[in-house]
Amino acid sequence: MVGTVATILAATIVNVAFPAMIREFNVGHDSLQWVATGFLAATTTTMVATTWLVESFGQRRTFVATMAVFFFASLLGAASWNTESLIAARVLQGAAAGVMQPLSMIAVFEVFPIEERGRAMGIFGFGVVLAPAIGPALGGLLTQAFGWRAIFLLSVPFCVAALPLGWRWLSDARGSGPRRPLDWAGSVLLIGALVALLNLPVVGHRSGWLSAPVLAYAIIALAVTGGFVAWQLRAKAPLLALGLLANRGFRAASLVAFAYGLGLFGSTYLVPVFVQDIAAYGPAEAGNLLLAPGFALALAIALGGRLTDRMSPRHVVAGGLACFALSSLLLAFATGATAFWLLALWLTIGRVGLGFIIPALNVGAVESLPPEYLGHASVAVNFARQLGGAIGVNLLAVLLEWRLSVYGTAGEATLAFRDCFLVVTIAFAAALIPALSIRKHRAA
Repeated sequence: MVGTVATILAATIVNVAFPAMIREFNVGHDSLQWVATGFLAATTTTMVATTWLVESFGQRRTFVATMAVFFFASLLGAASWNTESLIAARVLQGAAAGVMQPLSMIAVFEVFPIEERGRAMGIFGFGVVLAPAIGPALGGLLTQAFGWRAIFLLSVPFCVAALPLGWRWLSDARGSGPRRPLDWAGSVLLIGALVALLNLPVVGHRSGWLSAPVLAYAIIALAVTGGFVAWQLRAKAPLLALGLLANRGFRAASLVAFAYGLGLFGSTYLVPVFVQDIAAYGPAEAGNLLLAPGFALALAIALGGRLTDRMSPRHVVAGGLACFALSSLLLAFATGATAFWLLALWLTIGRVGLGFIIPALNVGAVESLPPEYLGHASVAVNFARQLGGAIGVNLLAVLLEWRLSVYGTAGEATLAFRDCFLVVTIAFAAALIPALSIRKHRAA
C-alpha cells in the first residue's frame, strides 16, 4: 500500500504545477503535455508485463526493483534541468507505477485468505482512492511554498519506507508452473505504436495537418499499430487478448473504459491550468479545488458498488457517463469570475459520475465473459483506461495550445478551454451508446 500510494500520488500531483513549469522552461502545452502523457503511456506499457516479472523474479525482487526505479526517477524529476530530463523522469515514474498497481493486487490476494480479502481490499482500496484525491492539494501547497520541484521529493519518504518493508515481508517465491514467456515483439510494437500515435497530434499542430511530416507519422503510426494488432492475434502468449473484443459486451466496456480514462486524466490536466491561467488562482487554491471532488469520488465508488449489485451495470455506467458529461458541459461555460464553490460543485458532479462507473464497468466487463477469461479481461480493461488517459491528455493539450493561438488575446483565452471541455462532453455523451450494450454473462 505504501508503494502503491507513492506511485498513484505521482500520477496526479504534478498537474497543478504545469503553469509554473511552462513559465520556467518557456514551452507550450503541446510540449509539456508529455510530462503527463509520458507517465500514462509508460504505465500502459509496463502493467501488462507484471505477471511475467513476478513469475520470473518473485514479488520481493520485482517490488524492490520497481521502488528503486521510482526513487531514482523522483530524484531526477526534482533535479530536472530541461523538459527532456523532466519527461524522462516522468516516463520512469510511469513505468514503475504500471508494475506496482497489479503487483499490489497479486500480493494482497496471496497474503490474505479468501474470507479476509474483502476487508483487506476495502482498506487497501481506501488508500488507493485517497491518494489521487489529496494529490493535487498536496502538490499545490508544495508548489506555492517551495516550487514545483518539491513535488517530486514528496515521493522519496514513501520509497524509503517501502523498500525495507517490501524486502522484509514480501514473498520471494517465483511461479510454480511453467513460466509464460514475455511477448518481447509485442512489447516493442506497443511502445512504437504509442510513441507514433501520441506524437502525431504534436507534429500536426507544429507542421500543419497536411504537411509531409504528418503524412509520414500517420503512415508509421498506422503500420506499427496494425503490426501490433496482427501480432497479438497470432502470438501464443500475447500481451493483450484482443480476441476478447469479439464479445459485444466486453467491446462496449472497453470503449467506456477508454472514455473514462480520457475524461478523468484529461479533466485533471485542464482544470488546474484553467483556474490558474484564467481565474488567477494560486497553486494551493487550484489543488484545493480538486480536494472535495476527490473525496466525493471515493464515496461514490462505494455507492456505485451497491447500485451495481441491485441494478444492471449498463444503467449504472450510463448514469455515471451522463453525470460526467453534464459536469464537463457546465465547466465549458466557466469563466474567471465563476465562484470557487460553484466550480467545486460542478467537478463533484463529474467525480460522482466516475465513481459510479468504476465498479459497474468492472462487473460489466468481466461478467460478459466466461470465467476462464476474467484475468485477461481485467488486464485489457485497465489497459483501455490508461490508453484513454494518455491519448486524452495528449489531444486535449494540443487542442488547448492550438485554440489559445487562435483566440490570441488573454481576454479570449477562456474560449480555448471551453472548446476542450466541450470535446470531453461529446466523448462522454458518445460513450453512452456502447454503455447500453454492456450485459452480464449468463451461464447456460
